[in-house]
Amino acid sequence: LYLGCLMIKRGDGDAMVAGALSPTSHVLRAAFQVLKTKPGISVVSGAFIMLLPQACPFGEDQMLIFADCAVVPDPTAEELAQIAIATAKTTKDIAGLDPTIAMVSFSTKGSATHERVDKVIEATKLAHEMDPSLKIDGELQSDAAIVPAVGGMKAPGSEVAGKANTLIFPSLEVGNIAYKLVQRISGAGAVGPILQGLAAPVNDLSRGATVEDIVNTIIVTCNQAIGDKKL
Repeated sequence: LYLGCLMIKRGDGDAMVAGALSPTSHVLRAAFQVLKTKPGISVVSGAFIMLLPQACPFGEDQMLIFADCAVVPDPTAEELAQIAIATAKTTKDIAGLDPTIAMVSFSTKGSATHERVDKVIEATKLAHEMDPSLKIDGELQSDAAIVPAVGGMKAPGSEVAGKANTLIFPSLEVGNIAYKLVQRISGAGAVGPILQGLAAPVNDLSRGATVEDIVNTIIVTCNQAIGDKKL
């Protein structure tokens, strides 16, 4: 694991897939200690690409991108903003979509007041400051984010409401529950977790990974590396 990360650091490799024989903590420890995180990013997160059924009217090209569903239990506003920035890159590099990002909450544009809503509002503001080119809005409830009629009613004038293809959840609890419910109830595929924020692509496999799991993870990791080379 350390040799792989050192090869990337030296420039002899572009990315690493590991974990079929190692615990996740060992894979991440090597990546954190040798590669660290991208400039301006201090948090690593995990995204899922949800491959929706053909008849599903939501998302874009039968896809929605969810984050963080795997790493950070209760991100701060600053961390949530960084997760949004990193997930935008995943949406573009892996899903091949122009990211339209909804910062989701149980409130839409002040319909409820709570410190957790305030966190999402602040995170949206910070993400705008970090990358003014991003198409991002919040706070939005999930239906206002992906249903055009609801988005138009609850957040008129928003360029994101009703059209989001990327959902940033306020906590790991919400993100993990959401992706599993969508996967099981709708029969959607869930590709991930795709690790985001590291200085170079490193993705972790389950020790029960199948050959198909390994191949899919390699494909995703290669696309992350290609995206990095385009910067």
